[in-house]
Amino acid sequence: MNKHYLRTVPTLETRRLILRSHRIEDFDSYAALWADEGVVRHIGSTPANREEAWARMLRMGGLWHHMGFGFLTLIERETGTLIGEAGFLDLHRDMQPSTEGTLEAGWIVAPAWQRRGYAFEAVSALIEWAGPRFPCRPMTCIIDPDNEPSLRLAFRLGFAEKTRTAYQGSEVILLERPETPPAAPRSAP
Repeated sequence: MNKHYLRTVPTLETRRLILRSHRIEDFDSYAALWADEGVVRHIGSTPANREEAWARMLRMGGLWHHMGFGFLTLIERETGTLIGEAGFLDLHRDMQPSTEGTLEAGWIVAPAWQRRGYAFEAVSALIEWAGPRFPCRPMTCIIDPDNEPSLRLAFRLGFAEKTRTAYQGSEVILLERPETPPAAPRSAP
C-alpha cells in the first residue's frame, strides 16, 4: 500500500482563507474560474470548457487519494467565495529536468482577487502543512518567464531558479525550494 494513501483531505485555515477539498457543489464556480482567460494565460492553457474543468476537478481528488497531497480550493473566509486553488502536484510531466517525485507547487487566483496576498497566504499554509509530512520530497514549481507576479511570489516563498527549460513547446522556469523554514504569512493591510 502507498504509504501516502490518504482518505481524508485536510482543511487548512488562515486568517482570510479556508483551504479545503473540492466539492461537487463548487463545480459551477470552478468551471468559471478555469474558463477565465486571465487565469490560464500564463500556464500554457486555453480557457477550459465544462468537460475539461470537470476532469481537472476530478484529478484533484485522485491526487489526494493516490499521493497523499493535491490541490485545495481557496475559499475567501468573509464571503464564502471560491477564489482559486493551490497545492501540490506530481504530474509526471514530459520535461527535462523532470519534476517527477517532487511536490510541484501551483496556484491560481481569479483575476478579481489577485494582488491581495491570497496566493502567498495559501501557499505558505500549504508549505507549512507539507514540510513535516513529506520531508524528503523537494518542492518545485514551473512558471512562464512572462508571469512576473507568480515569479515574485515564488521568490518570496523561498523558491530559487534552478534552470530554464521547455514544456509543451514553451519556455518555462523551473524553480526549487531548498530546505528552508516555511514562509510566514503576512498581515493584510
